[in-house]
Amino acid sequence: MLQDSIARQLNAQINNEFFSAYLYLDMSAKAEQAGFKGMSAWFMGKYFEENQHALKIYHYVLDHGSDIEMSAIDNPGQDYQGPLDMFEQTLAHEQSVTAMINDLVDAAMTARDHATYAFLQWFVTEQTEEEATVNDIIAQLKLVGERGEGLFMIDREIASMATAMPQSLAPSPAA
Repeated sequence: MLQDSIARQLNAQINNEFFSAYLYLDMSAKAEQAGFKGMSAWFMGKYFEENQHALKIYHYVLDHGSDIEMSAIDNPGQDYQGPLDMFEQTLAHEQSVTAMINDLVDAAMTARDHATYAFLQWFVTEQTEEEATVNDIIAQLKLVGERGEGLFMIDREIASMATAMPQSLAPSPAA
């Protein structure tokens, strides 16, 4: 059984991960509406990935005999001023998630909860990779600026980086 304080923090992180998924679903829609199908696919992949992160924590909490306490998910309510702004907001969000994970790691260390500490190391590594990937995309977007041909090429490259989504949920190819 997890200590109550650790279980509460893990439950809060489940909600944070679902919020991240909801944010990326919103970004996917906005990118698609703006004609950036590659970026839309990348954000959709992030949506599925964040759901998996939430479920990973969900199962950990259950496997340790603690209760799951679901919370409402806030509306992302974001406006985006183009691809660069979208990815800069993504980086800021990922940095806030990194801070949340680090707080959980600190709590596990303080509580001498070695199992949770070990479990969270996967998330620490994941966040390092997430921030590096988004930083690379931002650097490329800054290089091309608002030039259409450059954005087109970056959109295609980002499409190749998109995490695979379940085949049953993948959009139909355009006719």
